[in-house]
Amino acid sequence: MQLVVARIGRAHGIKGEVTVEVRTDEPELRLGPGAVLATDPAATGPLTIESGRVHSGRLLLRFEGVRDRTGAEALRNTLLIAEVDPEELPEEEDEFYDHQLMDLDVVTQEGEEIGRITEISHLPSQDLFIVERPDGSEVMIPFVQEIVVEIDLEEQKAVIDPPPGLIDDRAEIASTRDEA
Repeated sequence: MQLVVARIGRAHGIKGEVTVEVRTDEPELRLGPGAVLATDPAATGPLTIESGRVHSGRLLLRFEGVRDRTGAEALRNTLLIAEVDPEELPEEEDEFYDHQLMDLDVVTQEGEEIGRITEISHLPSQDLFIVERPDGSEVMIPFVQEIVVEIDLEEQKAVIDPPPGLIDDRAEIASTRDEA
């Protein structure tokens, strides 16, 4: 099975290095020297990582055969894809691969059916479940421990405890002003 592990950003310097937006919890395993990665678009790859380093908090990679800024800039926005055994699980108990979460039923702690996970959006601050509701509409649910209280892969469900207003229009308005 294929997993997107990174997206190539802008060129860094003049010797072919690129910045990388990491999309894996295991960059040392997936993005180490010698790793051969498929790409999207496919015509760009496969790419073999020659070296990597961290600079100012960003991962920089150099690929075999890319020796200048022009070659590095041509790779911009390319997705890097690793081949992973579908039976392989993340090291941490509370970590999941996207393919494990796709198509899970989303229910509240009270058992109310919310919908089915159709997409996972990876944002800088947190991940979001894009959930298709039975009526065809979509709702976005932050994948944070305070809201997603349980992932049950055997039962194929994600249990949530949504705050008011997240999945319905019953938001509570709190005010510190005294009512006159």
